[in-house]
Amino acid sequence: MNISMKDYCLAIELICKYEGFNEKAYPDPATGGAPFTFGFGSQYYPDGSPVLKGHCCTKHKALEYLTHELNIIDDLLEKENIKLDYHMKQSLLSFIHSVGWEPFRYSELLDDIENEDWSAVVDCMMKWIYDHEGQATGGLLSRRKEEVRLFLYDINPIQYCSSNILLKAFRCYSGTPNQINAIQELEETINPYVLTDFSNSFELSNVVWLDELLGEEGSIENFSTYVD
Repeated sequence: MNISMKDYCLAIELICKYEGFNEKAYPDPATGGAPFTFGFGSQYYPDGSPVLKGHCCTKHKALEYLTHELNIIDDLLEKENIKLDYHMKQSLLSFIHSVGWEPFRYSELLDDIENEDWSAVVDCMMKWIYDHEGQATGGLLSRRKEEVRLFLYDINPIQYCSSNILLKAFRCYSGTPNQINAIQELEETINPYVLTDFSNSFELSNVVWLDELLGEEGSIENFSTYVD
């Protein structure tokens, strides 16, 4: 069944925003070569042949290729027979176009969606914020957040949309030089009023500083006992 572009309007808007338009094919960052990508993130033509070095396309053709790709993803989602509202499907179309069908298909996402475990859905989607070098990128983080908000549009996005990066950082903190430097660099960029609001909400004044605790005890085993 042929589906018009307007049926994918929200997914197309997200994809175009974050992929950007590239008239000329560019190489994969990980390989320096194939697969090549052009348009709005297309690596194949509708006939299945790959985009090659030196290939070019117009914006009109790029949208045509993108719509064809979303049609394929939509058909694959239909075969999974999972319950999706309009906004969920639009979100997943963008998400799958970004990460690929196989990684999506063999992740925990399908089970989480079937179980309506929205917190788990968010956690799973937010795992895909890293580039080929394993570095988190602002563009991918921003895209995942928008996809999550769109997915939860008819539920309660505010309740589930946190990326939990800071929470994970707190849980994994061990005082290494890299961790300390990362925290100090982050603090320098935060608005002082936002930082003090956080300190008050966190009730930081009631927490014994870690260096004081280490000076007294020599370990952090009993750190929780020092929190009022």
